[in-house]
Amino acid sequence: MITVKRIKGGTDNCYIVAEGKTAILVDTSSKAARDMVIEECDKYQIKLIVLTHPHFDHAENAAELSRRYSCPVAFSKVDEELFDDYTKQPLKSYGLVGKVVLGLSLSALKNTKVERPQNIVYVKEGDSLAEYGINAKIIELPGHTKGSIGVDVEESHLLVGDALDNWIKPAIGHLYCDIDAIKKTQKKIKALGKRTIYFGHGNPVTR
Repeated sequence: MITVKRIKGGTDNCYIVAEGKTAILVDTSSKAARDMVIEECDKYQIKLIVLTHPHFDHAENAAELSRRYSCPVAFSKVDEELFDDYTKQPLKSYGLVGKVVLGLSLSALKNTKVERPQNIVYVKEGDSLAEYGINAKIIELPGHTKGSIGVDVEESHLLVGDALDNWIKPAIGHLYCDIDAIKKTQKKIKALGKRTIYFGHGNPVTR
């Protein structure tokens, strides 16, 4: 039986998706939460790290954890440019919540450099994660970043990164590089039917 374990690192989440002791880690949280993430991951055999996107609050620990667990880091090639410069995909926001979060995020993004992992696997829509011991597949969820991805686990659990968020209530991600793309992503997620949704920010919900 597959389980999804949330690790809450301040305002951001990462997740261990496990089949027994075999597991993948989806996102890695920020450096401030590194010890907490390691403590939880050490309980499993981590076979793969998936980054929904390379922003620091999701990816700052990726390179170190990849070395620690001798496993690859998977993300969309479209987003690789963000390891060099976040401004290549500038963020915008909507609503009061979005403006507050964007204001806090821009300063952190400007002053944080995320180490590019050495052991990289590029993934795209429909790629299976079965070779890493987990019955799941990659789903492309562009809009927050151009290459944002999620993980659909057994058509039951959906990890969406920042494509959606749950700061106050479940909504389209309040920060985006492409508003039209993120609206299409919301419709794509809705069309999947019933899932437990795991957000990059906020508590999971089932719908």
